[in-house]
Amino acid sequence: MFILHLALGGCLHAPPVAFGITADTGGHIAYVMDAALAQVRHNGMTHVSIVTRLFEDARLSPRHACVSEVLAENVTIDRIATEDRRYLEKEALAADLNAFTEAFCSHIARLPRRPDVIHAHFADAAAVAITARQRFGIPFVYTPHALGIDKRVQGCAGDGMDARIQAERTALAAADGIIVSTHDEAERQVRAYGVAVDGRIHCLPPGVPQRPAPNGATTLAERLGEWLDAPEKPIILAIARPVAKKNLVALIRAFAATPALRDRANLVILAGQHDRSCTPEEQGVLTEMRALGADPVLRGRMVLPRAHDADDVSALYALAARGGVFVNPALHEPFGLTLIEAAAMGVPVVATGNGGPREIVETIGHGLLVDPRDDAAIAQACLAIIADPALHRRFSDAAIGQVGAYDWSRYAAGSLAVYDEIGTVRPALLACDIDNTLTGCASGAQAFAEWRTASAFPFVVATGRSFNAARAVLRQWQLPDPDAYIVDVGTRMMIADHTGRWTACPAYHAALDHDWDRAGVVKALAPLGIEPQPVETEGPHKLSFFGTAADALRIRTTLAAAGLGARVIFSHGRLIDVIAPMGGKAAAVGAYAARHGLSLAQCIAAGDSGNDADMLEACGRAIVVANASDELATLTPRSGLHRARARHAAGVMEGLERLGLTAPVTVAA
Repeated sequence: MFILHLALGGCLHAPPVAFGITADTGGHIAYVMDAALAQVRHNGMTHVSIVTRLFEDARLSPRHACVSEVLAENVTIDRIATEDRRYLEKEALAADLNAFTEAFCSHIARLPRRPDVIHAHFADAAAVAITARQRFGIPFVYTPHALGIDKRVQGCAGDGMDARIQAERTALAAADGIIVSTHDEAERQVRAYGVAVDGRIHCLPPGVPQRPAPNGATTLAERLGEWLDAPEKPIILAIARPVAKKNLVALIRAFAATPALRDRANLVILAGQHDRSCTPEEQGVLTEMRALGADPVLRGRMVLPRAHDADDVSALYALAARGGVFVNPALHEPFGLTLIEAAAMGVPVVATGNGGPREIVETIGHGLLVDPRDDAAIAQACLAIIADPALHRRFSDAAIGQVGAYDWSRYAAGSLAVYDEIGTVRPALLACDIDNTLTGCASGAQAFAEWRTASAFPFVVATGRSFNAARAVLRQWQLPDPDAYIVDVGTRMMIADHTGRWTACPAYHAALDHDWDRAGVVKALAPLGIEPQPVETEGPHKLSFFGTAADALRIRTTLAAAGLGARVIFSHGRLIDVIAPMGGKAAAVGAYAARHGLSLAQCIAAGDSGNDADMLEACGRAIVVANASDELATLTPRSGLHRARARHAAGVMEGLERLGLTAPVTVAA
């Protein structure tokens, strides 16, 4: 199995990772890499690719400009570039999403083997995966990590939340499978979106974040005496980004307002990397934290380091295990990787009762839950653990004994089962070319007509012919009417209304206008002098010529040089079609399938020539008849591709029989 994880935001590179170096470099980075490393260790795995954005920023590591990076054997981090090479925060990614989507699909098309599944992290990656599924038939799994509706409920909503929630709703509705970390996400948060997810949603808790071995350098834990009057005291440790929803200021207020707590412990807060370009919100939170820390009662009792690394985190967890406590006071926390990380080090916790921490603490039993808006409750919970060695020991023992509930190997096995489940898709629609696929053999055409009449299996034709010409050929060969006609090389979709009257689908027609400058294309190609096909073969989203493969290449080169979007399709050894960039048989089949709640993974394509190539590549199953042209010789080899021994419609029937959709057929000589 070949898995592709897709995560657009943050600084994703091989460890060690400077978490907090940007606003989006958080827990999901560790989640994605640890998941990939666990998955690749299972039998049957061939490769795991983690795909993210390529960018160049003098303030960040130059490795983000490397196209590929090895994370482990058979695990790579692969970066995709767009024209915008800047590092983009999550909010700015939306403007570049269309460009990234096109670059990602080009990346998929170049791969020697297509991924079996795409695992999209956050809604922006899911939007890219939706397009990839439409074009290539690759199913996708969605992990939201943090959902906007719950942030709004908890009062953490910011600008752009309406758009975010709509993107999440679209992702939840479209995903073939959904993996979340807690039952609260599965049973409450996701269902708030009003999307039917039964049978598609799976609760798979992640494992303990893996950290690299210490590099031997002096850590913050060893240098606390530079800031603290009594560094030997137990520490209250918090690790979070300096944003309002993480509620770190409440922890400082609670500590400052509780003399008994100040007397017994020191406060250490790792709030990201301060020596970087912070967002206005982050800068505001840091300013407030520093102002609170300047209170004389906290002098020599609180540390707010400007920077830290992975070794510092590990050493501080170890120090907190010696009589201290870890605190997550977030207003809302989707999961809480730091809480299981603390558990693995034997550190008791005080955690918000809102979101994933409740489930974690109830599962492990290593701490106390609090209302994050109650400063006094936070302080009293910390004091209860620090002041009672027996309670501290009980929580510490529970942490070490029960953290095994969060295991990456178990996650890997569960996620691979989900991938297998969604990859085993029952075909639900046949998209079939006409000329030399359904036609060319009278007995084969008759067998196909009888099958269609007997089974009523959903069926569309996808042809380069016009609508009228396609209907005439079907009548000539006594072939049945399909449920829809995809004509003019996928630039027109004809749908029958309840009276049986055929009309063009206006939504599909409108979609093809995107990035299509027909007049500009005509002007650019006129000097080439390539022979046009009869004017009746043209359409609003299609120009057609007679020519050679070399002529098709000239057209592609000319349009690329002019910066004009178009697809150039060469077929039957002499036909060239120049169509809108969003058009083609695959796009039209995908659009028709979506109208009926299906994906391309549930479609079967059958064809014989170059203008069938995109749908043969994109659909979950493909049948190439024996009389196919050499234009299809380079189709990607895969389990879903069947090269029939029979010609014409008999070859289609052979492929359908192989899929268990018809009785056995006799292969024509």
